[in-house]
Amino acid sequence: MAASASTLTQLHGIGDLTAAKILARVGDVRRFRSAAAFASYTGTAPIEVSSGDAVRHRLSRAGDRQLNCCLHVMAISQIRRESPGRDYYQAKRAAGKGHKEATRCLKRRLCDVVYRQLLHDAELGDGAGPGGHQGATRESSAAGSTPTTGSSDKSLPGPATDTLSPPNQDQLD
Repeated sequence: MAASASTLTQLHGIGDLTAAKILARVGDVRRFRSAAAFASYTGTAPIEVSSGDAVRHRLSRAGDRQLNCCLHVMAISQIRRESPGRDYYQAKRAAGKGHKEATRCLKRRLCDVVYRQLLHDAELGDGAGPGGHQGATRESSAAGSTPTTGSSDKSLPGPATDTLSPPNQDQLD
């Protein structure tokens, strides 16, 4: 985590292990076109399961389950302690939502917070090369336009045989 210079651990409910898992699973956050695309990737974007006049949403079972687990840990951590997430959760409960629905709403909101934090970190570390890796360059590292082969890359002369012959005594010594 120290080498990544990420500020994810400053968010309430994210420790070093959870932040490391998020960074490893996400990679370069700039590959997501929006917070909604990131939420879909993490599995926190709600899916409408309406029938007739009843409009309901449920949590998506698609997406990266490990990232979803990280966001769930963050949500439960915020619900249990005095935090803005707890206030949001209690407001949803007061509005008539059940525990699961309120937790789903909180996870979606926290997904946006994590996405913005990752974007902020990516903008601060813009010295990185493609893919977010330090030291990577866009130029090819090949010496010339025509690659050369060493002696170990060349094919052996003569036809191949189907049977193996026993080794000579000279080869064993």
